[in-house]
Amino acid sequence: MALTRDSVLNALKQITDPVSGSDIVSAGVTRGLNVEGGTVRFVLEIDPAKAEAYGPVRDAAEAAVRALDGVNEVSVVLTGHSAKAPPDLKPGRKAEPKGPEKVPGVNHLIAIASGKGGVGKSTVAANLACALAAEGRRVGLLDADVYGPSQPRMLGVSGRPASPDGKTILPMRNHGVTMMSIGLMTNEGQAVVWRGPMLMGALQQMLMQVQWGALDCLLVDLPPGTGDVQMTLAQKAQVDGAIIVSTPQDIALLDARKGIDMFNQLNVPVLGMIENMSTHICSNCGHEEHVFGHGGVAAEAEKLGVPLLAEIPLHLDIRMAADGGAPIVVSKPDSPQAQAFRTIARQMIETGVA
Repeated sequence: MALTRDSVLNALKQITDPVSGSDIVSAGVTRGLNVEGGTVRFVLEIDPAKAEAYGPVRDAAEAAVRALDGVNEVSVVLTGHSAKAPPDLKPGRKAEPKGPEKVPGVNHLIAIASGKGGVGKSTVAANLACALAAEGRRVGLLDADVYGPSQPRMLGVSGRPASPDGKTILPMRNHGVTMMSIGLMTNEGQAVVWRGPMLMGALQQMLMQVQWGALDCLLVDLPPGTGDVQMTLAQKAQVDGAIIVSTPQDIALLDARKGIDMFNQLNVPVLGMIENMSTHICSNCGHEEHVFGHGGVAAEAEKLGVPLLAEIPLHLDIRMAADGGAPIVVSKPDSPQAQAFRTIARQMIETGVA
């Protein structure tokens, strides 16, 4: 039997709405149902104050639809109803000046940043998001590196996000991570040629107009440096903290210091530093070599009074996993490299930031 909209609705009618006592279709909770081939997407629109009660409902709805014949992928998003009309989606549209706002449904927002490019920040962000999901957290990942979006490739996500009402955007989901990226809106290889105001408008839209649902933690993969995107994030959204990624060599640390100083000026707490590409162990002979030096990030973290969260090795499997669309936390969960990211995720949970 072919998968149809009616068959999906019939499955959802078996799920009880905890507020009204009727099913989630009759209660008007289910919105924006979209069935394309084997992919099913829909929204559960709820009172944000009751988001915790609807977590099991979302899981039950996803399981009911996934059990249908012909279903390959299910995307369910919890979103809070607001009487306030959402802003226009067009890039560059000016919004009224506001102070930092909480992203609806998101408990914690964490920036993943670096002073310079090429230190593996996006790879760390993708693996950390998957590690948090593996630890049972509801996690989202916003790819805010507008000029060089890489998260769609790293998380194995393709296709265009849907917009059920032409105003809001449904994010994509894979490996337990809810994800949004400007790379999903453009063709692969197409350059994004935008000035500062358009960048700031796009970031605000991806933060506030995407239906993130109820998340324990939203990671924001920032572009390198100390520019418009970083400032806009801190000024428009309530950022709970930043994690700085750097390699051990002096040049990278020089720029990392500037990144930390920027967050200090923006009153965003720095949760810690990660030393990426810390050491390389030869797969043939087992010889350990510190290609980029060693201990530089640990010394810098101690000097600045912030924790060193982890030392991530330079390893071929990490690179191949990211290129293949399944970060090493997913593709080789028992490997030492994956466990390094799981350790960071556990630290974040224990300290209450995820």
